[in-house]
Amino acid sequence: MDGFKKQLIVVAGPTAVGKTSVSVSLAEYLKTEIISADSRQFYKEMSIGTAVPSPEELRKVKHHFIQHLSIQQAYDVASYEKDTLLLLDTLFNRYDNVILTGGSGLYIDAVCDGMDLLPNILPEIREKVNQIFVNEGLSKLQELAMEIDPSYFQIVDTQNPRRLQRVLEVFFQTGNNLSYYRNNQKTSRNFGIIRIGLERERQELINRIDERTDKMLSEGLQEEVAGLINYKHLNALNTVGYKEFFDYFDNKIKLKEVPELIKIATRQYAKRQMTWFKKNKSYQWFHPEHFDEIVRYISLKLTDQKSADL
Repeated sequence: MDGFKKQLIVVAGPTAVGKTSVSVSLAEYLKTEIISADSRQFYKEMSIGTAVPSPEELRKVKHHFIQHLSIQQAYDVASYEKDTLLLLDTLFNRYDNVILTGGSGLYIDAVCDGMDLLPNILPEIREKVNQIFVNEGLSKLQELAMEIDPSYFQIVDTQNPRRLQRVLEVFFQTGNNLSYYRNNQKTSRNFGIIRIGLERERQELINRIDERTDKMLSEGLQEEVAGLINYKHLNALNTVGYKEFFDYFDNKIKLKEVPELIKIATRQYAKRQMTWFKKNKSYQWFHPEHFDEIVRYISLKLTDQKSADL
C-alpha cells in the first residue's frame, strides 16, 4: 500500500437508475476496474432478466463477478464478502481506487461494514420456523416478520421466504430482532469508502423500468426463463422477471398479465432498494446524468483523504 489509504468508491441505487453507465464512465475517468454488487448478475444462465452490462461496456472496463457462477452453485453474501475482500487486496496493489457498484444493499454493506455476527440457529428452531411456512404459507411469515421487526420488514424482500424465515429464527433463538444485530456491529476496513447514490424522480424511474422490461421481453426473456424451468426451486431464480414467468408456466396467470406484473414487482423492488440505501447517511446523492458533479465530489473526497493521510 502507498502512504495513504486506497479508496473503494461505491455507486449504488435502485434498479434501472443508470448505475452501469455511471460506473463505466467513472472507471474510465479513474483508470480502474469495477466489482459488481448485483447478486442477480452473478449467474451465467441469467442474462436478459438481470440486465447485465452490454458487451461494449464489458470491453471498455474490466468487470468482476459478472456471470461467474452457475445457478446450481451455492453462493451467499458471506462468500461474496470473502471473495470481494480478497479481490480488493489484489486490485489495490494496482489501483488507488476501485469501484463497487450494484443494487444489492446487503452485499454492499457486507463489503463495507462486515457481516452481521448472527447467532447459530438451533436445528429445532429452524424446523419450527420451516413448519410455519409449510403449514401457513408466505403470508404468515410476512405477518410475523412485520410484527417482530417492522424496521427490517420495510427493506427485506417480502416475497423471499428464506429471508423472512431468518427474521423469525433469530428472534425465536435470541429474543432480539435482526435490526438489533444489523445496527450494532461494524467492521473497520483498511481502505477508505466513498459512497455515491444515484436517484431519479419517481415517474422518470418508473418510465425507465417499464422501458427496460419491454426491452427484456423483446430480447427473449420468456425463452430464457423457459430454459430454466427445471431449476425454478433454486434461490437464484426467486427473483423479479423469472418468478412471474414461472407462474405463467404453472398456469397461475395468463401470458398477457406477465409484463405488467414484472413492472409492478420491479417498482416495488426499487422502492425497497431506496429505503435500504437512504437509511445510510454516508451516501451522497446525485442524478445519474450529472456526471461532472459526481466527479467533482469524488475528486474533493480523494484530495481530502490524501491530505489527511499525509
